[in-house]
Amino acid sequence: MALPQSFYDILENPAIWGLCTAIGMFFSPLWVAFSVGVIVGWLWKPKWASLGKEKLTNSLAKSLDFASPSSSFSPSKSVVSSIKSFPSSPCLNSIKMQPPNPESLALNKGMDKKASTSSSPMKFVSSGSTPKSSEEISDAVRIDDLHHLWQLVEEKDGGLPWIQMMDRSTPTMSYKAWRREPKDGPPQYRSSTIFEDATPEIVRDLFWDDEFRPRWDDMLSSSSIIEECPTTGAMKVQWIRKFPFFCKDREYIIGRRIWESGRSYYCVTKGVDCPSIPRREKPRRVDVYYSSWCIRAVESSRGNGQLTACEVLLFHHEEMGIPWEIAKLGVRKGMWGTVQKIEPGLRAYQEARSSGAALSHSAFMAQVNTKISPEYLESIGASENSLENQSVVASDKPQGVNIPKMLVIGGAIALACSLDRGLVTKYLIFGVARRFANIGKR
Repeated sequence: MALPQSFYDILENPAIWGLCTAIGMFFSPLWVAFSVGVIVGWLWKPKWASLGKEKLTNSLAKSLDFASPSSSFSPSKSVVSSIKSFPSSPCLNSIKMQPPNPESLALNKGMDKKASTSSSPMKFVSSGSTPKSSEEISDAVRIDDLHHLWQLVEEKDGGLPWIQMMDRSTPTMSYKAWRREPKDGPPQYRSSTIFEDATPEIVRDLFWDDEFRPRWDDMLSSSSIIEECPTTGAMKVQWIRKFPFFCKDREYIIGRRIWESGRSYYCVTKGVDCPSIPRREKPRRVDVYYSSWCIRAVESSRGNGQLTACEVLLFHHEEMGIPWEIAKLGVRKGMWGTVQKIEPGLRAYQEARSSGAALSHSAFMAQVNTKISPEYLESIGASENSLENQSVVASDKPQGVNIPKMLVIGGAIALACSLDRGLVTKYLIFGVARRFANIGKR
């Protein structure tokens, strides 16, 4: 009986209850946080949490299909074709599930064979499905994108000032680069490259020619046309770019279009959506991508007064999924080396064209563009200036005092009831309140 009596004595001690209360107050927030975490984790499950389960389910399903005696295809061939057919899969197929037809089966089989061969580093694959209308394809890159590029070229976009980071030159090429870092996006780059003895048309075709591009851009591993508009020259293409060994390759779905004004070419390329090409773990898709340039004839640095040189004003930024500081270091270290590879590619392209080499399909599409007059570009700036002036005038106009009507009337009622019960006083107070309410409306 001594043990229960001592236990009761401990329970009757107020200090023990105070200690238990303090411990409960200390642990109760932890239990609440733990419970909330369990509930949130149960209701919200990230995509990566079910990735292993999906892979296990897919592997089991494939193994069951392979074990089925009715399957009439080789398992190894099916797996390889399903993996390799993604970079060249067309984007114009309907999202709805439909039974396969013989034409689509033949097209996919041809793509699998093309993807399985590795003799050429870059493959050109055009979509074989029914083309969309010109308006739908051209809508990927619109007139607003031309306006934005023109603002960047004329330095009227209202962004942060550019900070120069490089100034290099060779006897036949000069290069300058600038950078700025907005608060809500990746670093942005602006560069001016001037090539001697080059025309804007040949430089335009060079940057648009995806078949020739791997000769001077060793990061491009494959390229395919998804959609194109034969009227405006607008295109939607898919790029797969190689990155260093510690990074995954990157996939780009790019919309691009050219506007011609005299001998100046405004070339817009940017990342666009393509829901019918599914995302994969490898290569990783880059959504935020903008790389546009203005190509125009300029006077040669030799001082002869002739417009025999070509300037390329490039504006570029992208979100590659790499920390921005590391990306800035990589750009700063590799920028000049990358630019130096362009000029030998340009000279080889000039020789190929002068020797009568046939145009590739993408280079031919570069010559299908939208003509605009220089007066139209000037009207863009004039309309923007007028809008700015209207906004300044509107902001300078004095604003009326916005007084809520119910607040004024309520205050008048309280004041009338507290001062006097006479009708004259109340009439005067309500009359003044109505005037204040009307001022608030104005």
